[in-house]
Amino acid sequence: MTSIVSYDFHTVTRCQPCYTRNMFIAVDTGGTKTLITSFDVAGNAVAERKFPTPHDTTEYISVLRSELEAMAGGHHVSGIVLALPGIIKNGVAVWCNNLGWRNFDVATALRGVVGGAPLYIENDANLAGLAEARQLADMPKFVMYVTVSTGIGSGIITDGKINQALQNSEVGRSLIEYGGKVREWESFASGSAIVRVYKKYARDIKSKRSWRSIADRISRGFLALIPALQPDVIVIGGSIGTYFPQYEAELIKLLDAHLPDHIPRPVIRQAAHPEYAVAYGCFYHGRDLGLI
Repeated sequence: MTSIVSYDFHTVTRCQPCYTRNMFIAVDTGGTKTLITSFDVAGNAVAERKFPTPHDTTEYISVLRSELEAMAGGHHVSGIVLALPGIIKNGVAVWCNNLGWRNFDVATALRGVVGGAPLYIENDANLAGLAEARQLADMPKFVMYVTVSTGIGSGIITDGKINQALQNSEVGRSLIEYGGKVREWESFASGSAIVRVYKKYARDIKSKRSWRSIADRISRGFLALIPALQPDVIVIGGSIGTYFPQYEAELIKLLDAHLPDHIPRPVIRQAAHPEYAVAYGCFYHGRDLGLI
């Protein structure tokens, strides 16, 4: 049985699962909140815990350690995959712009957590892209996952794997002309930019005119990326991906109108799990690494 216990700091989902083998833990660290999900060996999400992501690195490690230990609850943990929103190299968060982290050695800071379970750290959009590509019925050769949330991130998946040559791609930092100025794509098309411009969260935007304008903002980056990369499928996730039906038709219309005739428009689709793609990607990555 699962029960929700509310606190002033965070909401905790507590359960008494029966783990017949190992527990695997996925950690999705976002610019706003961190989601911890436990999985059984079959890939079933068993329990979750959430907390606001501290931007102070010491506080983040302290809270995360506590939450991981509580999630493990004394069970054997076969492995942990931790997702971070930025450039990750050898367990170090080299650059996490929306959290203000630079050269933060997360792997060392978490050493020994939950009995010293194997810990792997990867970019969040890469993991979300991995999950979304794996769930497609016919695996495309090239899937580009784009998360539109606090910022804009990307995961480049080729032949069902995270493309190692492009694993540090930062499409949200692409320089795009908009409103008469050259600026980073995420500066005018991300979830935080939408809140700043429209003075409300996406869930509260009802105006069709506003959604047409948002579609235009999102299209600008794709019009630059599609000719260069030519993916088979683009999957849109993140918090703004949740509202894909609000701007899908207009986005496709804009891409069809402006892409060169000889450049085919990729299939554009909504993430199957806009809010949980990263967690499932952690599971797939853990399985690829032999942790499950």
